[in-house]
Amino acid sequence: MLLVPLGSIISKWRFDRVFSFLATVYTSGIYGDINKVPTTGATCATAKQDKLKSCGVEASKSLAQNDLGRINKYKSIILSVARQKQMDPSVIAGIMSRESRGGSILKNGWSAHNGGFGLMQIDEQYHKPIGAWDSETHIAQAVDILISTYNQIENKFRGQSKENILKGAIAGYNTGAGNVRDINDVDRRTTGKDYANDVVGRAQFFKSKGY
Repeated sequence: MLLVPLGSIISKWRFDRVFSFLATVYTSGIYGDINKVPTTGATCATAKQDKLKSCGVEASKSLAQNDLGRINKYKSIILSVARQKQMDPSVIAGIMSRESRGGSILKNGWSAHNGGFGLMQIDEQYHKPIGAWDSETHIAQAVDILISTYNQIENKFRGQSKENILKGAIAGYNTGAGNVRDINDVDRRTTGKDYANDVVGRAQFFKSKGY
């Protein structure tokens, strides 16, 4: 005998589906699943930053591990921006690790080499930085730039999966969307020719750490 009204069962089923969807959006955003993005990780040249003996994805994970304590200081801000922008927090953390090593290589918030500002290194040649270098405002601005790049890459390479577009957007964040000319070789013009692959590898590590 059915003791629970059918309408209640359907309502609960719908609630569970909606809750599951919202939970997925919160943890992964709407721009693809970072764990499904293929990556070759960091080049050996990038791995030498920390005198690592390994290259590739393992090197990216090691570099991210070395930055974890510094990145964790900003975890609440990263999660807040991720929630607002529907961007995977692990991607934010991955870019932050690659760009500024969690802020450890900055002087008064600025890079000593390229005029980049903040934890996610906004290029003052193309964008007017807003907010303090380690603020939520800065991170939100950087994520807006990433999302804008994602939209440009999506329009440029129609029909591609969200994961391919996300990887292209990460490359474009570094080099500009116009310099991403082959969706299957997005790092051809990025810094070190491994920017997107390295960031993806780092992001996958941060995802495993609760981002």
